[in-house]
Amino acid sequence: MSLVHREVFERLEHFYDSVPRDVAHVEEYGGLVLFVRNGAGWPFYARPRPGAAEPPNAADVTAVRERQRALGIPEAFEWVHENHPDLLPVARSAGLAVLEAPLMVLDPDALPSAETLSDVPVRLADPGSPEFGRDVATQRAVAAIGFAAPGTALGDAGPVARDAAVVALTPRRVDEERAQAEIGRRAFALAETADEGALAGGMAMRVDDVAEIAGIATLPVARRRGLAAAVTAALARHLLDSGTGLVFLSAGSEEIARVYLRAGFRRLGTACIAEPAPVTA
Repeated sequence: MSLVHREVFERLEHFYDSVPRDVAHVEEYGGLVLFVRNGAGWPFYARPRPGAAEPPNAADVTAVRERQRALGIPEAFEWVHENHPDLLPVARSAGLAVLEAPLMVLDPDALPSAETLSDVPVRLADPGSPEFGRDVATQRAVAAIGFAAPGTALGDAGPVARDAAVVALTPRRVDEERAQAEIGRRAFALAETADEGALAGGMAMRVDDVAEIAGIATLPVARRRGLAAAVTAALARHLLDSGTGLVFLSAGSEEIARVYLRAGFRRLGTACIAEPAPVTA
């Protein structure tokens, strides 16, 4: 591994460990840490503990899974394979199914404009707008519908399904997301038309000068129109313009990785995302 790549992987390690800490507390289980969200909101993952004397073992994984079940949260684990290569076989031996997702980093020189990727306009949610909370809720609804039908194939779910999936944020959550957006730690983007509303969306999380683009999704009825690539490019441009030095993302499959190639991202490594393996009869 080159020194340049090692430096990037170290920055990614710091990001993954830092991003939940403003809204979660940490519980340690041997070589793992579990982030437990303070209050309502999307639950976080467990991951390798920084500075641990020994790498995570199967007993650590089992202990975390028991705690996650007790808390009523998903049994979720995430890590960068290049930083923790021994964890993959351990996780599988402990009963987890592991998605090896392409980990991709933006090449700023290859970033196209969103307008060249799709004819549907993309806008960033304005934290100063009274509609900011609605925009965040809409982005999440688009993600819920899009992720329920993985891949890039066309489907039937569209604006009606999106609207049914919208869950309004509480005033407190709106204030939290707005505060994060105002200081540049969050960004939300929507590709939308006047007639159909939001057809695709995504968001970004930033710690220091490193940011992850996540939640990129398109309503199945609107796929194959370049919307996901356009949303990704718009978020990446916003991040670069605001001083972000490293922009990355994880693709759900090799097929989806090709979408991000169009937006200027290049594969660097592998992000491992683990959950309980399906029970077979």
